[in-house]
Amino acid sequence: MAEVRPNGIDVLAFRGLSRGLEAEATKRLKSLVELESPCKDVELLGRLRDDLKARWQMLGLEVRIIKGPMGDHLVGSLERGGGEPDGPDEPLGHLLVVGHYDTVWGEGETVRQPFRVEGTYAYGPGVFDMKGGLVALEVALSLLARAGAKPAQDLRVVCVADEEVSSPDGRHTVLAEAEGAAAVLGLEPPHSDGSLKNGRRGVARVRLVVKGRESHAGLDAAKGVSAVDELVDQLLALRTTLPKTRDAAWNVGIVTGGTRANVVAGTAEAEIGLRFSTPATEAALLDALHALRPVREGAEVDVEILSRRPPWPVGRDVSLANHVTGLAKSLGEEISARPADGAGDTNMTGALGLPTLDGLGPRGSGAHARGEAVELPSVLSRGVLLASLIARPLPLPNSVKGGG
Repeated sequence: MAEVRPNGIDVLAFRGLSRGLEAEATKRLKSLVELESPCKDVELLGRLRDDLKARWQMLGLEVRIIKGPMGDHLVGSLERGGGEPDGPDEPLGHLLVVGHYDTVWGEGETVRQPFRVEGTYAYGPGVFDMKGGLVALEVALSLLARAGAKPAQDLRVVCVADEEVSSPDGRHTVLAEAEGAAAVLGLEPPHSDGSLKNGRRGVARVRLVVKGRESHAGLDAAKGVSAVDELVDQLLALRTTLPKTRDAAWNVGIVTGGTRANVVAGTAEAEIGLRFSTPATEAALLDALHALRPVREGAEVDVEILSRRPPWPVGRDVSLANHVTGLAKSLGEEISARPADGAGDTNMTGALGLPTLDGLGPRGSGAHARGEAVELPSVLSRGVLLASLIARPLPLPNSVKGGG
């Protein structure tokens, strides 16, 4: 097929070219699900890394591997089509697409939950978060090749290996590739109604560590200092000292401590998840934790921040969201955008003020839960939308259009 000018592609052509691809996309989705990729399992992650690299290269991307301690990250690049800029709205910089290939599911989960198709839905561990999104991206790249279309702006794709543990290493790759980007699109699942995500609450994982003094619980109980009792009192204190603003939330997810029932516990700890919508609320939550002081003489209390993602507030500029929802409408799909309570790697780009939109993955349900499912027709429709976004020029932020 003759090459189509990138800015002149009729997006309806992508929809036409996608007809008949569902069986191929379903087969590919099955392959990705069965290539198990538990977070922190470097060996299994490496199998999927190599598979994705080979597929991306076949679809025209130049691929770099960024080494990481918990799995390697992939960076794919595809240059824009030739020709002079078409006008003042020509985007500055590249389009960055952000995803991940690790899942929360351990090795062997596909034996307990094998991939299956029932009606228009596919089921399996990681099928919704986010292997369906990875297939939608591959569909988009395939459609571009079938149409003979080139990206309207340089395309960069980052796929990290440690998103499910808050991207302690992958964040560096995301931020490095975000430098100079015109806009960022995330492949995370959308809201349950298919709506996109134009903001996210920030999150932090905090470990509260208590040290006491061990002793025999029967013979020398008075000589001991119970770290478990101290931890319980500290958690009770947090109920009153943590801020109670509407955007603040916290959850004690893990509690451990002690060794035996007949030994006064010498150590105890709790892992606490924090959620917040503003930097001020984040600071208030952390200040309350750092202000904790021992209740018992001889006890020690320490707070360690394990990971954090900054809040991504809904910005005043809505040009990217309007551009995406407008393209979707031209393809026959009515979608909107609103903030999400969960966090992801787009928190980082949104917090920087880069035009960012997430939830470009296909519709489905049950992320991180048994019965996780993805809507198969949505894999194709999201692929068509992504192809359209890559082939059409992105809008400049309002602040840039206004000259300041």
